[in-house]
Amino acid sequence: MNITSSKYNNIDNNSIDDVKKVSFLGPEGTFTEEALIKFYSKTLNKPESILSRFIEKMPLPTISDVIKSIDRGEANQGVVPIENSIEGSVNLTQDMLTFESEAKIIAEIIMPIKHHLIAKSNVKLKQIKKIISHPHATAQCRVFLSQKFPDVEIIAANSTAEAVKKLKENDKDSAAIGTKIAAQLYGLEVILSDIEDNKDNKTRFVVVGNYIEKRCGKDKTSIVCFLKKDKPGSLYNILKEFAQRNINLTRLESRPAKKDLGDYVFMIDMEGHVHDKIIYEALESLRSKVYLVKLLGSYPAWID
Repeated sequence: MNITSSKYNNIDNNSIDDVKKVSFLGPEGTFTEEALIKFYSKTLNKPESILSRFIEKMPLPTISDVIKSIDRGEANQGVVPIENSIEGSVNLTQDMLTFESEAKIIAEIIMPIKHHLIAKSNVKLKQIKKIISHPHATAQCRVFLSQKFPDVEIIAANSTAEAVKKLKENDKDSAAIGTKIAAQLYGLEVILSDIEDNKDNKTRFVVVGNYIEKRCGKDKTSIVCFLKKDKPGSLYNILKEFAQRNINLTRLESRPAKKDLGDYVFMIDMEGHVHDKIIYEALESLRSKVYLVKLLGSYPAWID
């Protein structure tokens, strides 16, 4: 496991304007691609219609592939989901950034998630015997599915776009939960719109790169704390470093440390940049109390 700590002052001269290749969780038509388009259109101040002149989109089949494309230098930046307001964290993204990669979070995007039931032309609801989608999408439509399709077989796909793409190969007894962009891309029809159970459903995506983004004044910092030894007061000793400095934490989560049963790491997001004096001092103080503080990134907080 590669858990080497990053240097807090390791700032590259790279910036968002230098982007050439951007990998994302594919295939084309995923929510991740929608997030990518929204982010780069806003950041580069370019309309979607000409965005391809400035970035080359690289759809990849898994989150692991996207993050590894940064480590290998195959892409300048990548976009992956990291957290959903209903289903919680995307564990694979968290684990890859924590244990297997030195890629850094350089930006975040928060997107409202609207799910749609998609099928071939002229398919009636009573014909549907199978519904294909990513497990997160079906979980976010659980009530809808139990009420409208209690006896339908639910089939898992690697992404919502892959689910929609598979409909091209299936009979008219199949439907998929996915995006409007995927329905258009593969020549299919949206037969029911906005089927998500919670209309405030949002997903947080992150842009990953190989550098620490410059401070902008409204930043967030993400870290992982590895404990020396699990003992009473371990979490308290971590949290008091932030409480004493009046640093606002926006997320706190534990994940298995991939070692013995009962060993955990703590993932923390906070307001502020690692080059802010109080953030830097808090992290430096933490380093004497835990086995390792791994910096996952300092980056601009999303403002819609």
